[in-house]
Formats: sequence, C-alpha cells, structure tokens
Amino acid sequence: MEQRKPGSWSDSTALARAILHDRLERRKWLGRMILAPLLMLAVGLWLIDGWLMASPLRFLLWWGVCAVATCAVLIFALYDALAVIREERNKHK
Repeated sequence: MEQRKPGSWSDSTALARAILHDRLERRKWLGRMILAPLLMLAVGLWLIDGWLMASPLRFLLWWGVCAVATCAVLIFALYDALAVIREERNKHK
C-alpha cells in the first residue's frame, strides 16, 4: 500500500473540515484572518504610502490584494453566520 506524505490533500481537507465544523475554531480563524487586511490597510496608509504612490501598478496591486483579503474575510464571516443559524436550528429540532 502506498504511504501518504504529510501535507497531502486528504490531510488538508480533514483540517479544513475540522475548522469549518467547529464554531469556536471558526471564530479563532476569523479573528486571525481579519488581521491581514487590517495590517495591510495600516501599512499601506502610513508606512509605504510614498512607495505605493510612486507607481500606479504597485498601488493597484497592493489595494487589490487588500480588497481580496477583505472579501475573503467577509465570505468566511457569512459562512460562519449561516453555519450558526444551521447549528441552532438543528439544536432545536
């Protein structure tokens, strides 16, 4: 039988499933995820603003990545809200 390597696809999906099905773990990840766009916002506004303004491409890439990170957090928060609604409905059945 073939041995699986650490970090294989099945390990990753098992980890994702564990995170998505546990409310406390989802909230921990959501809290960690929100830090990325917040830090990018702070760094972009105060630390590297001159460097970003020097090139339109850099400016668009930086704020585009920040927007994508923000959208990812929003989608995960929406998933969390829907999962909580589903969990509460199933609890009361």
